[in-house]
Amino acid sequence: MEEREATMSSWSPEGSQSPRVLDPHLSRILFLLLLIVAPSVQEVTSNPEACQVYQSSNGSSVSCSPPAKLPRQLPADTVMLSVEFFNLTQLPPETLQGVANLQELHLSSNGLETLSDKLLLPVPQLKVLDLTLNALTRLPPGLFQGSAALHTLVLNQNQLGALETSWLQGLKALRHLDLSGNCLRTLPPGLLANLTDLRVLNLGNNQLETLPPDLLRGPLQLEWLYLEGNRLQALEGGLLEPQPNLSYLFLSGNRLATVAASAFQGLKQLDMLDLSNNSLSTVPRGLWASVGQRGAARDMKEGFDVSGNPWNCDQSLEDFYQWLVDNRDKMFFRNSTCCVEPKAMRGQTLLGAALAHVRLTAGVEMGRISLAEHCTPGN
Repeated sequence: MEEREATMSSWSPEGSQSPRVLDPHLSRILFLLLLIVAPSVQEVTSNPEACQVYQSSNGSSVSCSPPAKLPRQLPADTVMLSVEFFNLTQLPPETLQGVANLQELHLSSNGLETLSDKLLLPVPQLKVLDLTLNALTRLPPGLFQGSAALHTLVLNQNQLGALETSWLQGLKALRHLDLSGNCLRTLPPGLLANLTDLRVLNLGNNQLETLPPDLLRGPLQLEWLYLEGNRLQALEGGLLEPQPNLSYLFLSGNRLATVAASAFQGLKQLDMLDLSNNSLSTVPRGLWASVGQRGAARDMKEGFDVSGNPWNCDQSLEDFYQWLVDNRDKMFFRNSTCCVEPKAMRGQTLLGAALAHVRLTAGVEMGRISLAEHCTPGN
């Protein structure tokens, strides 16, 4: 973290950063230096009705939360504004007038139902917009017409039931889009077509049953994809193929019963795969051909999770068995990833079944590993 020379304004009861414990002697030295180099610093006072203002060489950071009252006018050099935990249902279009250098706007935990399409026009340098925990059901087209610098947009836990491509127009620099925790059932074609620098896409914890085939054909730099907690029943081939740089893929807590054999084709950078808590009993041959197997160009750095699925540990998993054995050191919850069928193998670990199969068919000595003979409940 960069060191910053800072002073507190007279109407800020305390700084916005968490205090750190300092050595008593060092603390005294710093205090004496502060008196020498900044004699004009005013004494910190506790005023519960005042917003906190933290001043630095980059500009002012303003943080307001109840019981503070919202200021009528913000410092002209404001670069960060946080207005959180108020019961705001809307903001006047002129709210951000006079703070042209604003770079971060945090409006989480309010009751915002609508936004003016003119709200962000006065702040063309805005880089971060956080609207978590509001009551937005839609965004006005044109909201981001002057937001070419915005790289992080968080709309987590609102009430969005649908999206329109026009809502995201103008976001040329967007790298992080969080739409998780809404009520999305479908996504429109071409939603991300112009977001060519997108690195993180979070669609988790919605109600998505299917995904448009062209969903990921716009952004070419995607590294993180969150799809957990939806109602997806199938992962189709071709969906992920446009994203060769994808490193983290989260699909847990869906209803996946089928995964196309080509679903992971081309994902040679994948470091984390979470398929836990779905309805997978089997997977097609060839699914794992490019994903972290022995002899591939690279291995997974983080690992994979296939627990919480009703695995049918029969011969149909032969291809998967070999992949599991080759990548067993990267397997999460291997002692609680269980066989459900056939009845004779119920309660055994999936990895144990894989090891037994590989030993039997290939006569390969797999060595000793720490593995319970029977599944342990839970993860």
